[in-house]
Amino acid sequence: MLDWMSRLAEPLPVQPVFLEELAWPQVRALQDSGMKTLLLPIGATEQHGPHLPLNTDSVIATSACAFASALTGVPVLPTVKISVSIGHTEKWPGTLAIFHETLINTVKDIARWCVGTGWEQLIIVNSHYGNDAALRVAVDRLRFDLVGQFSIAMRNTWALSPEIAKAFTKDADDWHANEAETNLMSFLAPESVRQEALPIAADPDRTAHRVFPWMVANTSANGTTGTPGIGNATYGQALLRLIGMSLADTITRARSEKPPLDWARTTTVFSHSN
Repeated sequence: MLDWMSRLAEPLPVQPVFLEELAWPQVRALQDSGMKTLLLPIGATEQHGPHLPLNTDSVIATSACAFASALTGVPVLPTVKISVSIGHTEKWPGTLAIFHETLINTVKDIARWCVGTGWEQLIIVNSHYGNDAALRVAVDRLRFDLVGQFSIAMRNTWALSPEIAKAFTKDADDWHANEAETNLMSFLAPESVRQEALPIAADPDRTAHRVFPWMVANTSANGTTGTPGIGNATYGQALLRLIGMSLADTITRARSEKPPLDWARTTTVFSHSN
């Protein structure tokens, strides 16, 4: 999955750190050295048009975290690969989904284990638009539940900077399996891009001026929204670098960030179990 690292025009300084590949004494040594931050990539397992694999969002989220980890040394947690893909419906086989509440509770449980095992910060790196609302709720709840103990933030890979956002929305506002994602996958996992399907993959954005958030099966004929084109690995590598560099900058700033004003909870507002 990380074969792309050997194909970078500008090699990364070191290998990324994946927490699951370490033994616990190595983790303890990492924490003792001052590392208290973790990255949690969240992708999806869902249809991505006739030309891209079901794991597209997971590959992008994992790769973005790997790139940033190599630049910052921050460890990467295992990728959450099944998430809130209910908007894609059962029309196209292969899509698997959980509901918003399940993802919220999953993130809350992971965060509590992070606190219990000595970590102080968690940055969620999300590459699936359908997860955005649930992850924002999870972050909001955890900043309350764990105030003074733990800091948590969420960033979407497609919105890390105005330049990145422009690349993703170039061919569609409500994009999916579009030019940006196809270019990224053409670099990250070229063997998984079905070249023979690219000529028929384009499908227009039908969401403009709509009042309701229609299901994807009501807005896309083949699961794509946008114009994938031919899949340009050179453009994909450049976009990955933008994402990785922007994420690394966010991580670097987060590691030394303190609250603007001091405040500590002195009483329990109410008890809770969820």
